[in-house]
Amino acid sequence: MGDKAQARQIAMQAGVPVVPGSEVALKDSAEALEVAERIGYPLIFKAAAGGGGRGMRIVKERAEVVQAFDACQSEAGAAFDSSEVYCEKFIENARHVEVQVLGDRNGLRVHLGERDCSVQRRHQKLVEESPAPLLPAETRDGLRRAALTVAAAVNYVNAGTVEFIVDAKGHFYFIEMNARIQVEHPVTEMITGIDLVREQIRIAGGESLGYRQNTVRFDGHAMECRINAEDPETFAPSAGRVTAWVPPGGFNVRVDSHLMAPYAVPPFYDSLLAKIIVRGADRAEAIDRMRRALRETVLEGVKTSIPFHLKLMDDAAFLEGRVSNVEMVRRRS
Repeated sequence: MGDKAQARQIAMQAGVPVVPGSEVALKDSAEALEVAERIGYPLIFKAAAGGGGRGMRIVKERAEVVQAFDACQSEAGAAFDSSEVYCEKFIENARHVEVQVLGDRNGLRVHLGERDCSVQRRHQKLVEESPAPLLPAETRDGLRRAALTVAAAVNYVNAGTVEFIVDAKGHFYFIEMNARIQVEHPVTEMITGIDLVREQIRIAGGESLGYRQNTVRFDGHAMECRINAEDPETFAPSAGRVTAWVPPGGFNVRVDSHLMAPYAVPPFYDSLLAKIIVRGADRAEAIDRMRRALRETVLEGVKTSIPFHLKLMDDAAFLEGRVSNVEMVRRRS
């Protein structure tokens, strides 16, 4: 499932809807042009072995195809040691919703609900929450069933995440499966009470899950903000030295971090410094708790994304559960 082009094939064969696009990796720019004309614009090129927002290019018209394909192929080869690229129709204003699954060696598989990861910059997630807001019940149930269908199609054994995009009409499409633990797994842990890392270790040791779908309980609403070392106005990296670090605390507040003070933030790696995770009885309480946790956080010496997150917590579209345009949130006074 680490090969996104192959994963699309598996999903299609299993009857799970996928975004229209190339059925296999593209051979060259000529084939990229041919497929682009067939599926229409806008479209997106993706590295077949990609992840973390790398190896992706959005194309809005024919004149951009060759340059975007070549750039995507070059970045894919450098970042993932595989220059295979495929393309999909780019669905604008879509929501990014993913479903957490677990599978053991006995063929028992369960889902642990879905996470909405639509607030992103440069294809990198900034905020994740569970359950996904404003999803019609039919769409929510369909996403969960589709995720288990994909996992069963490859006899999946592990903790994994099946990712989808959901359009404005509630139609969903498979995009990829992450065969590993996700950065945002704590929000699922907060509402289910299930330790996903522990489950991975148990499964790897050959143990059975020991529970079935009807025993999984979902309680409340959880949200995670990724605190990155970057300028909240431009999202440019902010390397330097952390001079003060006091994480927030309190009821239903969790912080995952390696930080200490003093600590040197290098320019070479992912900018993630900490994850602030909260749980509330409902989404409104979770947002209130996150707003308070962000304000209590002391992180000095480098610029961080905290001011952006505070703006987001007061953004009308976000408060209503709609997809928020990151650039519009960022530019608010």
